[in-house]
Amino acid sequence: MDTRVVTSHLPSDLAEKLDGLAQRLDRPKGWVVKQAIASYVALEDERHRMTLEALADVDAEIEAWVRGLGKAKAKRRR
Repeated sequence: MDTRVVTSHLPSDLAEKLDGLAQRLDRPKGWVVKQAIASYVALEDERHRMTLEALADVDAEIEAWVRGLGKAKAKRRR
C-alpha cells in the first residue's frame, strides 16, 4: 500500500490525549491517528451521500408539485 506523510499541528491538550490513548491501547500514535481519520472520512462520506439522497428526494417532490400545478387548474375549470 502506498502511503504519504501528513503533518498537522494539534492543540497541546489534544496531543496529550492522543499520547495517553496510544499508550492505553499499546499502539503507535500514527495508528490511532490513522484509525481516527479513517472513521471521520467514512462518516463524512456517509453524510455526503445522505445529503445528496435527500436533495434528490426534494428535487423529485418539487418536480412532482410543479407537474401537478397544471392539473390542479384543469380540475378547477370543470
